[in-house]
Amino acid sequence: MNPIFNVGDKKIIQLTVSAEDTALNYGSGQLENLFASPKLLALMIEASTKLIDSKLKEGYISVGKNSEIQHIAPTVLGQIITLEVLITSYNYPKISLSMSAYDEIGLIGTGSHTRYIVNKLSLLERAYDRSDISKKS
Repeated sequence: MNPIFNVGDKKIIQLTVSAEDTALNYGSGQLENLFASPKLLALMIEASTKLIDSKLKEGYISVGKNSEIQHIAPTVLGQIITLEVLITSYNYPKISLSMSAYDEIGLIGTGSHTRYIVNKLSLLERAYDRSDISKKS
């Protein structure tokens, strides 16, 4: 039985920007007080996973296939970010989502994300088989 997702299903998460969320911690030595683009991407993935995986039967998870973000406005330490992901299409096992993120001033980012529903054990077996050096000789 495939899980049922509907176009329009959404998940909202919030984050108060802390020092750990700044660009300085993601490779930019110049921006210690501004929210990092990689953290925006991570929040989109987190919200998508929370929306999808909570509805899957045991042994199944969702994995990211591709992501795109546009980080369009800076956010400083201490501001609250509200991020919403929305299912835009669902064709088992593929789920496509859109993202909008706001700080206390306005829109800071948009994006898209695609996830696939997979059997966790099968995925891990394929990964270990792929990395088994003894099979590559």
